Amino acid sequence: MRAAYLVTGMTCDGCVGAVKRAIKRAAPDAAIEIDLSSGKVEVETAIPSASVIDAIRAAGFAVNV
Repeated sequence: MRAAYLVTGMTCDGCVGAVKRAIKRAAPDAAIEIDLSSGKVEVETAIPSASVIDAIRAAGFAVNV
């Protein structure tokens, strides 16, 4: 399943890396694309969207659903 999320609080490449690592911990097979300027995070994975959102929030970022 491919889903897009609007993530706020990402201000630098370090933040992008933190979000990617958080998602990969929850879904090691995930394909992730992040646009820092818009905050758009696109994830293709088999795990439910709720799990992806939980992982991003656990990393300290807000997700607008």
